[in-house]
Amino acid sequence: MQKIVQKDAAVLRQIAKAVTRPEFNSPALKTLLRDMSASLAQEPDGIALAAPQIGVSKRVFIVSHKISGENNEKTEVRPDLVFINPVITKLSKKKKLLEEGCLSVRPIYGEVARAEKASVEAYDETGQKFTRHGSGLLAQIFQHEIDHLNGILFIDKAENLHEILPEELENS
Repeated sequence: MQKIVQKDAAVLRQIAKAVTRPEFNSPALKTLLRDMSASLAQEPDGIALAAPQIGVSKRVFIVSHKISGENNEKTEVRPDLVFINPVITKLSKKKKLLEEGCLSVRPIYGEVARAEKASVEAYDETGQKFTRHGSGLLAQIFQHEIDHLNGILFIDKAENLHEILPEELENS
């Protein structure tokens, strides 16, 4: 598990580096994904995490199994969804102002205009290319996490910024 870096960390403002072909299935990539999943699992309100958020400038993000829709009832361990070298291939024209927070911008929240639907082309940890379509929260996650990979934080786009302290989240 790695500590989640906060908004002043330089890595969050860099354009993350692509994962190269030889890195797929490598011990280093497996360790990165394991560290990302463990770090995300330690955050009760966390639903996704980009590699730069644990200090690694790589074009990788994960979406928690808690909301990914990938739950397999036959197994106790449900994997997080992995997106390597993701590219948004389609965004709906219709946008919605949505409340967002970020594990790297604690305890700030705000509203960001996001497309209601998004399609992402990416690779899994074995190097297999796939396309995933999302609407609502999943579309919002795709846009938020790919912004991270491009050195953009949600506070760069947000309106109505405000603080919500952890105890307020627990009571809501």
